[in-house]
Amino acid sequence: MATTLHLNPPFRADHIGSLKRPAELLEKRQAFEKKECSAEQLRELEDAAIQEIVKMQRDVGIKSITDGEFRRHMFFDGVFDNMDGMTYIPVVPMDWFMDYVPDLAAFKQWDFKGAASYICEGKLERTRPFYVPQFEALKKFTTPEEHPHLKITMCAPEWFHLRHGPYAYKKEVYANDDEYFADIAIAYQQEIKALYDAGCRNIQFDDPLLAYFCAESMITGMVERGIDHEALLDTYIRAYNNCLKGRPADMNVGLHLCRGNFKNGMHFSEGGYDRIAIKLFNQINVDCYYLEYDTERAGTFEPLKHLPKNKSVVLGLVTSKFAPLEDKAELKSRVLQAAELISQGVEKRPFVEALNQICISPQCGFASHAEGNAVSAEVVRSKLSLVVETSKEIWGDH
Repeated sequence: MATTLHLNPPFRADHIGSLKRPAELLEKRQAFEKKECSAEQLRELEDAAIQEIVKMQRDVGIKSITDGEFRRHMFFDGVFDNMDGMTYIPVVPMDWFMDYVPDLAAFKQWDFKGAASYICEGKLERTRPFYVPQFEALKKFTTPEEHPHLKITMCAPEWFHLRHGPYAYKKEVYANDDEYFADIAIAYQQEIKALYDAGCRNIQFDDPLLAYFCAESMITGMVERGIDHEALLDTYIRAYNNCLKGRPADMNVGLHLCRGNFKNGMHFSEGGYDRIAIKLFNQINVDCYYLEYDTERAGTFEPLKHLPKNKSVVLGLVTSKFAPLEDKAELKSRVLQAAELISQGVEKRPFVEALNQICISPQCGFASHAEGNAVSAEVVRSKLSLVVETSKEIWGDH
C-alpha cells in the first residue's frame, strides 16, 4: 500500500502544534508573572525545554517540528497582542462577550464575570513581528535540512471579531467588517512574507471558530440575534483569502478546526462539518485541513466527499485529551474508510489517489493553554509514536 508522498509538507504523520509543557517551565512562567525572575531567565528555561521537545519529535519520527508553543500562554497568542490599534482591557464587560459563541456560553455558566481581552480602538497595523522571533529561535535548535519542514501555528484572523461581535472594533475607526479585516489582512500578508523570508515554509492557522459554525447552538443563537450566519461565514472566508493573498506557492498553509480543548478534556461545541464543508474545502485558499475526528461529536466522514483533488486532509483520529492509546487497527480502518469516501466523492478519483490526500494526527494539540491536558509527557510521546507507526503501516516509510 506504500505510495509516493506528493505534498511536502504536510507529512503523513503530523501533529497540531502545542505539546505538554514541563512543570519547571510552568513554575518559571508563574515566577516571571510575579516578577520573581527576569525575562532572560524565563527564556533560558524555554530554550532548554524546546530543545528537549524538538528531540522528542525527532526521536518518534515527527518531521513537521514545532516549538510546542512553549513561549505562549494560549494557542492564539501572537497576533492581536502585538498589533497596533488593539487595546488590552483587563475586564471586558459581560455583554461584550457574545453568548452564542459556544465557549463563551460555557464560561458564563461558570459564573464568568468578565475577563481580559483585546478590543480594536485604533487603526490596525503590524509594526513588529508576530511569530518570526519564535521561528528564528526554533531554527537554532534544528538542522538546516529540517528548516523547510518547521511549522509555525498562527491565530485565526477572526478570533476577537466573533467573540465580541459589534464590540470588536470602534465604529469611528472602521465603518464595517470589510474595512476592519482589510487592515488585518495587510498585517497577515506582511507577517507571512517575513516568515517566508526567514525560511518558514509551513504555517497552520488554529481556528476552532469555523467549527463553531457547525454547532446548532451557535446558529440558533445567531438567528435569535438577527445575525446572518451565512454572510458572516462568507466574511471570514474573504478575510482568510485576503490574508493569504500573494503568499508564495511553495509555502504550505494548513487550517486546523476543533471543538475546544480546554482543561480536563472539555469541549465546547458539537456537530459534523456537513454544514460548512462545501465552502470550507472549496472557497478557502489553503492547502490542507486538520480536522478533529476522535469522537462522534465531529460527525461522519461524509463531508470529505467535497474535498477537491488539489488539497489534503489531516484526520485527527488520535485524542490528545486522555491517556489511553487508540487501537492501531481501528485507526487504519478509519483511514481506509475516509479514502473510500473521498474517492467516490463529488470529484471521483482512484482510491489510491484519495489515500494519498490523507494524513493522520492527534485531533488537537496537547496544550491549547499553558497548563495543558491531563496527560503526561510519556503519553504525548506514545500518542505521537502511534501516529507515526500507523502512518508507516498505511503508506510506508517517508
